[in-house]
Amino acid sequence: MIELSNRKILVTGCAGFIGSFLTKKLLETFDGIKVIGIDSMTDYYDVSLKQTRLEMLNAENKDFTFIKGDISNKETIEFVFENFSPEIVVNLAAQAGVRYSITNPESYIKSNLIGFYNILEACRNHKVEHLIYASSSSVYGSNKKVPYSTDDKVDNPVSLYAATKKSDELLAYSYSKLYDIASTGLRFFTVYGPMGRPDMAYFKFTDKLVKGEKIQIYNSGDMYRDFTYIDDIVVGIVNVMQKTPNKTSDNVRYKIYNIGNNNPSSLLDFVNILEKCLIEENIITKAGEKEFLPMQPGDVYQTFADIADLEKDFGFKPKMTLQEGLKKFAKWYKEYYKK
Repeated sequence: MIELSNRKILVTGCAGFIGSFLTKKLLETFDGIKVIGIDSMTDYYDVSLKQTRLEMLNAENKDFTFIKGDISNKETIEFVFENFSPEIVVNLAAQAGVRYSITNPESYIKSNLIGFYNILEACRNHKVEHLIYASSSSVYGSNKKVPYSTDDKVDNPVSLYAATKKSDELLAYSYSKLYDIASTGLRFFTVYGPMGRPDMAYFKFTDKLVKGEKIQIYNSGDMYRDFTYIDDIVVGIVNVMQKTPNKTSDNVRYKIYNIGNNNPSSLLDFVNILEKCLIEENIITKAGEKEFLPMQPGDVYQTFADIADLEKDFGFKPKMTLQEGLKKFAKWYKEYYKK
């Protein structure tokens, strides 16, 4: 086990949804911990939300250092590693979004491939103890077998975003093998909650419902997602940070885990629960008008995480129900946007 107290941790993407909640948890939980956070603060979505997340981390906290920078800039990464000597690295910085990757491929290559390469090189040259990095359920593409297992073949991505995440896993494996870097990849499954990403479906639905606009539901709502609450995700990451992977049969310290709810919900059920929570909080007065559209390019029919490995190795079990999680999101939305 790796003791996280009195350690120096680098979290990339620290102003992002998962990165900010993880950083907060680390600072609150472990004595003497030093967290260095880096984020480029791009305008892919509302920058003020990222700034709010940073404020949550408290700029006055002497145990937290924020650096505005892009992981695709090699000099920036070298500066961070040389000046702060992180012992554990959690790489969450990435260009997110499936549909955006269809029209803006360059930003994915820059952040998800070149950026991750820079992180790997720095881990190699500075002898990092453990690298944990974000992959995605999107690597499973249109796999028909469910639940998705990390033993499944993932060679047919249906979006460029998915292709970059699969590439990250391959790069991490080769660096682990060549340079003995302990690396753990986490395939996240549809993370949601307060302060989440405005480009995510539940956030977009809420914005449209508030404005009285029609909401668009793809494949007539007959799509399934393994919605996973942010607090459950963070608990999983912190657990994984504390244990480097055992060596594989070919002597590589490398592991991939699914991190999801293990309980997919249909998109239509999700929307109905969301509307109910928004009505209860007096954010809207009635259910919204719906427009049913066909599947979109890059979309998959369902995601469903097999989390048996994470449960076996760390006792991981998601606790938050969809009803309770969306209720928490609605309460936050009301407080943040409807003051």
